[in-house]
Amino acid sequence: MPQTTNLSLKESWKEIFNSSVKCSALIGGVILVVSILFILPGFFNKIEKRKGIVLHDWLLADIPGHNFSVVIFSIIWIMGGLLLYRAIQKPSIFIIYMWTLILILIARFISITLVPLEPPIGLIQLTDPVNEIFYGHSTITKDLFFSGHTATLSLVFLCLEKKSDKLVAFIATITLMALLLIQHIHYTIDVIAAPFITYALFRLTRFLLNIYQ
Repeated sequence: MPQTTNLSLKESWKEIFNSSVKCSALIGGVILVVSILFILPGFFNKIEKRKGIVLHDWLLADIPGHNFSVVIFSIIWIMGGLLLYRAIQKPSIFIIYMWTLILILIARFISITLVPLEPPIGLIQLTDPVNEIFYGHSTITKDLFFSGHTATLSLVFLCLEKKSDKLVAFIATITLMALLLIQHIHYTIDVIAAPFITYALFRLTRFLLNIYQ
């Protein structure tokens, strides 16, 4: 049985590299993601210096703030690990995830630029050393609409295929959304809008990949 699994895994990746379209999608996607991540610190540092507006969020006003940074990032990295494991088994999952992520990052560039917001009242800063790689060493609080954390977990849910995986990802996403609000990291609209935007971009990615495959 283990030999069959290894053979299937080997054949799955062989199929990707034997197809010029799929191979180009894989390599091109990696290059684009790395390029976008490279410019994130400069973008967010610029956004942090501008003036925005404070939204009146009745839900946040009724929620006492608590720091759940460790729990939030534990959820994100555990679910990221699960997705990576499934993507290694089925590389098409990785390609779909990667290209949808590219569209999400571009959409966030646009939405954050067009919707200048000040941080929610009572914000408790997220602390994660890994974030310094993408955000730089500055404290970033104005990357608000729409929630990147929620979008990331929503995309994991959409890309996973097994029912048990989807159930775990769904619970993780709902939990994350609640914790982000409790910690006052985002406005309610930031968190609620993220899954819908992510779903639309996920469907667009699948449509475009099907055209070119």
